[in-house]
Amino acid sequence: MVRYVSVLGVALMLALGMAACGGDDEGGGGGGGAQETVKIGGIFDLSGPTSDAGVPYSNGVKDFVKFHNERGEGPQIEIISEDYKYDVAVAERLYTRLKGEGVVAVQGWGTGDTEALRGRIGADQLPFMSGSYSAELADPSEAPYNFVVGTTYSDQMRAALKWIAEDAGGRAEVAVFHNDSPFGESPLEDGGTYIEEQGLDLGYEAYAMPAEATDYVPQLQRAKGQGAQYIVIQNLPTGAAQLSKNIASQGIDVKVVCLNWCTGELFLDLAGEPAEGTVGVTPWSPTTAEAEGLSQPREFVEAQGGTLEEKGVFYVQGWYTMAAMAEGIAAAAEQGDVTGEAIKQALEEAPAFETGDVSPPIDFSAESHAGMPGAKSYTVEDAKWGNLTDVITP
Repeated sequence: MVRYVSVLGVALMLALGMAACGGDDEGGGGGGGAQETVKIGGIFDLSGPTSDAGVPYSNGVKDFVKFHNERGEGPQIEIISEDYKYDVAVAERLYTRLKGEGVVAVQGWGTGDTEALRGRIGADQLPFMSGSYSAELADPSEAPYNFVVGTTYSDQMRAALKWIAEDAGGRAEVAVFHNDSPFGESPLEDGGTYIEEQGLDLGYEAYAMPAEATDYVPQLQRAKGQGAQYIVIQNLPTGAAQLSKNIASQGIDVKVVCLNWCTGELFLDLAGEPAEGTVGVTPWSPTTAEAEGLSQPREFVEAQGGTLEEKGVFYVQGWYTMAAMAEGIAAAAEQGDVTGEAIKQALEEAPAFETGDVSPPIDFSAESHAGMPGAKSYTVEDAKWGNLTDVITP
């Protein structure tokens, strides 16, 4: 059982009965005391180039809000969300509108837009969680109101490189195929630095995967010339699946390692047989795992007539990202002060948030807003993700 449920009790209900001042609080992102209903914003990609993962993720966020409100064990949450189509300019306009509507926190999505907004997020004192795990967003001195719930892309890359070095048992060439965007580029430099600092005997080259490409054969031929034995993919399921099919059709003998956003059920469905043997490095357990924390979203989905396996791991990510934010909102409500500043303080001071082995515990502090230290690895066998290693902490 996740901790946020257990901390809510009589004291919280008494706090919610206190008189509340509504409206926008200058610099505080629309707070002003305990509120019967707390407004948060949602900026999601529902129709853009990352919507293959963006749609299930956003559904997980919104369904957790429904679950939370139905249980009635904390302040009711209203989420006001829009599709920004993975366009930074649209995200900036939506953010302005959401702030004007009095939200006290925001659930976002992409790396480019989240990084572009971080200055305004800090100035407006609006806690902001998103699907971006960029390490740039985890340093409170640079992004004081951004919270990175999952293992940063840089730490995912370090974990992948650590696993590759051990698996290779000697010299190996690594090719990193990445989305041609700030998201895709986010861990590249830190990966190279990690190899140097750890003295790993790994070659390391990066290859961009343009969104408009129908295949990645030209990039694969260059990686073949590099002598690549491992390919790390920092991309979404659709692009990763196409790359895996190209690897198979070209007869290239490499081990494929997916990071978070291609370690999911959709990748398996799209890639088919070429996905067999793929390794995934991610902080989030697949829906087929034996994790106690999967029971909560599973029961909710089944009550709606669906299955968690159909919803997928990205849905679970959205669910627990919103659960972590709800924990901060609940703790702020206990103090009778649901403002952005109070939510931030609550998130930094709360004990580690347990997800029931769906992921490592989510733990923020005033010194670090990186929620998780490492990631597990999984491998594809008989069209299912199965456990390969415990948490790898680079």
